[in-house]
Amino acid sequence: MTELTARDVQDAAANLEPVAARTPALTALSLDQAAGWPVICKAENLQRTGSFKFRGAYHHASSLPATERARGLVGASSGNHAQALALSGRLLEGPVTVVIPADAPAPKVEGVRALGGRVVTYRRGVEDRDALVADLAAQGGLAVVPSAGSRHVMAGAGTAALELLTDHPEIETLVVPVGGGGLAAGSATIAKHLHPGIKVIGVEPEDGADTLLSMRCGRRIALPEPPVTIADGLGHTSPAPLTWAVNARLLDNVVTVTDHDITAAMAFAFRHLKVVAEPSGACALAAVLSSRVPHESGTIGVVIPGGGVDWPTFHRLISQSAHRKDPAHA
Repeated sequence: MTELTARDVQDAAANLEPVAARTPALTALSLDQAAGWPVICKAENLQRTGSFKFRGAYHHASSLPATERARGLVGASSGNHAQALALSGRLLEGPVTVVIPADAPAPKVEGVRALGGRVVTYRRGVEDRDALVADLAAQGGLAVVPSAGSRHVMAGAGTAALELLTDHPEIETLVVPVGGGGLAAGSATIAKHLHPGIKVIGVEPEDGADTLLSMRCGRRIALPEPPVTIADGLGHTSPAPLTWAVNARLLDNVVTVTDHDITAAMAFAFRHLKVVAEPSGACALAAVLSSRVPHESGTIGVVIPGGGVDWPTFHRLISQSAHRKDPAHA
């Protein structure tokens, strides 16, 4: 793959303009006070299908020849990319098959089926999802749409940061979660183009810090086993090669957050920003609220990438943080 460029992200924005929501940027005085700096949150949990993943899935799928789309699309996901791909196939009139962990949150699986997608499940840590995707693609002549590791997916994901930084050029530090790495790669690419001095900070769950460990080693490393974290969308064991090539070069730092940090951020977002963030979607905000983001001055931009969590799980998780003091009143 040739180097991902700002032009790729800008072209993706033009392609997505008719179909993707321009999600709001949220602020609150209580958030600024809790963080110690002005903070602006990009609410991608309000994107179509409930996450930023629609941007990359649609941009990649729409780039394929119509004959390939007609045969069908296939991809693997913990849930958000699956829903995004299902909607993309529906809009582009191509059948979709998604490979999802057997323990994926029910709302995400139900969302795929409601959009007409075919669901194939696999057991995390037991079955190789990428091999399963490859087999399905070969058997059915299906086109693979990666959840992160493609030029078009990374470019599409980066359009969220493009919108945020275009509307708020005062942002001096951009904080994004790192799972498959597509959002971080696309965001860092466009951010460094628009504002060369901006800092881009990636965030991972403490027990799934494959990108952080890889950066420390200077090469891609693999965790010995799948991470155990409530941030299921960030539970990767190794950075994808294409996203790693971008993130290793452009990310200024990667920090980690605990599950306690995440649940506190979920509760904060609900109380003060009036939005529902899934655990993976609250990681970047968690890093800011727990003072884990290196920052010296100016405004912080935070991407809230998704809101795919059912009410019982959301209630249970934010209830766990109820006994801890709200950062806004600390």
